[in-house]
Amino acid sequence: MPFTSKIERQTDYNDFPSSIPIVIDNGASYFRIGWAGESEPRVVFRNIVQRPRHKTTGETVTIVGDHDPALLKYFDCTRSGPRSAFDSDVVYQFEIMEYILDFAFDRLGANGSEIDHPILITECVCNPVQSRSKMAELLFETYGVPSVAFGVDAAFSYKYNQQLGVCDKDGLAICPGFSTTHVIPFVDGEPVYKGSCRTNVGGYHITDYLKQLLSLKFPQHMAKLTWEKVEDLKMEHCYIAPDYFSEAQVFQKGTKEAEDKTRCWQLPWVPPPTEEPPSEEEIARKAAIKERQGQRLREMAEAKRSSRINELENQLHGLDFLLQQLEQVEENDIPSFLATTGYVSKQEVEASISKATQSLRKAKGEPKGEQAEIEESSTGEKYPLVHIPDHMLSLEQLKEKKRQIFLKTTTEGRQRAKQKRAEEGLERERKNQQDEERRLENPELYLEQMRAKYKELSEKVEQRKRLKTNGGHTNGNNPSGGVGRGERLNAAQRERMRLLTTAAFDRGKGEDTFGAKDEDWQLYKLMSKDNDDDEDGLDADEVELTRLSSRLQEVDPTFVPKQEAVPSQSAPEPPRIRPLTKEDFQILIGVERFRCPEILFSPNWLGIDHVGLDEMTGVSIRRLPSKDVDLEEKLTSSILLTGGSCLFPGISERLEAGIRMIRPCGAPIKVVRALDPILDAWRGAALYAADLQFPEQTFSKIDYYEKGEDWLRRYQFQYTL
Repeated sequence: MPFTSKIERQTDYNDFPSSIPIVIDNGASYFRIGWAGESEPRVVFRNIVQRPRHKTTGETVTIVGDHDPALLKYFDCTRSGPRSAFDSDVVYQFEIMEYILDFAFDRLGANGSEIDHPILITECVCNPVQSRSKMAELLFETYGVPSVAFGVDAAFSYKYNQQLGVCDKDGLAICPGFSTTHVIPFVDGEPVYKGSCRTNVGGYHITDYLKQLLSLKFPQHMAKLTWEKVEDLKMEHCYIAPDYFSEAQVFQKGTKEAEDKTRCWQLPWVPPPTEEPPSEEEIARKAAIKERQGQRLREMAEAKRSSRINELENQLHGLDFLLQQLEQVEENDIPSFLATTGYVSKQEVEASISKATQSLRKAKGEPKGEQAEIEESSTGEKYPLVHIPDHMLSLEQLKEKKRQIFLKTTTEGRQRAKQKRAEEGLERERKNQQDEERRLENPELYLEQMRAKYKELSEKVEQRKRLKTNGGHTNGNNPSGGVGRGERLNAAQRERMRLLTTAAFDRGKGEDTFGAKDEDWQLYKLMSKDNDDDEDGLDADEVELTRLSSRLQEVDPTFVPKQEAVPSQSAPEPPRIRPLTKEDFQILIGVERFRCPEILFSPNWLGIDHVGLDEMTGVSIRRLPSKDVDLEEKLTSSILLTGGSCLFPGISERLEAGIRMIRPCGAPIKVVRALDPILDAWRGAALYAADLQFPEQTFSKIDYYEKGEDWLRRYQFQYTL
């Protein structure tokens, strides 16, 4: 702001006689109070009240005007925000107004219960009689004021600048205030209130608009964008563009001129500490800790291994002792002898001994050896009950037979798998030997054939993967890139689907007798997914592709295999969190500098159906009772800008250009700014209050109650000295 708030308590109140009036400029933004005849107000503070509770005692306190933000940490302000007594520049909350007047008179130095000085207080244009009446009643009844006078703040500012030669007797006073904007025509030095005009747009709306735009642009710094800080940014950086749309195009193009006009507000930022590489001592210390941990783990593993070996040895001793006892028992008594041991037959005991022996060798780290494999094979092949008919066996023997059949089947399966692996190894060696012979015969032809085969197989495998994942299409009937269900299925799958559909259609007509005939089970085998040969072919192609890739890497140093798609890559990668930099704590104000004050000329941007600042002058001139061309030219040749919201750079030029568009060609237009748009209203009121004719402008408590509200409605201050 262009001035600092003054809230220190004065001590010379009693030095002023009771005949000297007190001048109050009761603005919607700031409250100014002082003595008549002085050039500066004694006390200036924000016209707001806040009543938070103390966090410790719970007592409600009253905070008026400006305050130290550091003190708010002792109060709970969640349920009590700043409140104003104004609504559209009209006082309507007189309880808040009483707190403000108490604080103002106390700062002025008043000690008694009554104020024995006349008061001149400002108000807005055409203030409602209810507000004026309540204000007079508050001053008379609560503070015992002897007399009161009301005057318009913009009129005081215009008359003050008229006496200094800034403007003429005939002219217009344009006052963009905190919550409203007024235009008042002056004829022969007196305001003509019938020609005044008002728009409910002011500095409050500009600040609120700027706060909204910056909050949307920088949502991570909303806590920093307080009302007071945004107000300071508005007064420091905002301006009125000569042509809004041309100025907006400059920022839209992002030229060097736009960068020069952009302002930056740097928020507090502390760079993160740089991580220094660990020293050699730190590396050695961590290595020692890691070595101790590894040694501890090795000791634990060795202890566990020793315990396992002891357990297996004890188990083997017990099984050997049991087997020796079985040698002395007859064959028919073996089941009853083994009933308490958990075993069924002698063969099961021998199998347990063999298994425990293998586990013991594995625990000790000994190789199995050929002899052990032969013993395992010979032991595994001893299944005497497999070929005996069931009717010749008892219940216990039937259970043992089932177990032997399972063991035999498992053993044979392992042997077949082992034999298959051996055959595959021999086949690979044979193919490698043939490939080596072909390569030695003609290396160039061999490489060409290998590359062609690798390319063919890789394309085949990729095509199958695309069909499986619904990533491609095989004909031109699907332009979207997807495939139908029939295109994703191979031949075996399509045949299986046809059989399922046919069976469901045929069986659903009558009684369900599926499975009663042998051909039904044959159909079930055809429907089974295990009969899908195409899937096996796909695995074979992938195996062959892997073999070709490894072979080409051996014989061709320039070969680069294709990267296979990793399934996890299809999922979106999590966002990487980068460290915050200095630029992340900067608030850039570009187009907002002139976009927010533009609402003074375009209130419809905020949904307010009013005319702009330039058109208000035309409306005010048309409302004058007399239609005199010479008078209109006099009015437009002396236009005074006053009020806190006229401090934006470029507002005079923009207003003059706008008025020129609505006035006749060649009409004289002159726009000037008040010497001090903020304090001139108080200074003009102080000048009038110091005049000897001022007591004639006031009215007392008796006049107020005798004449009533109708007289108060017609009351007007005479601005003639």
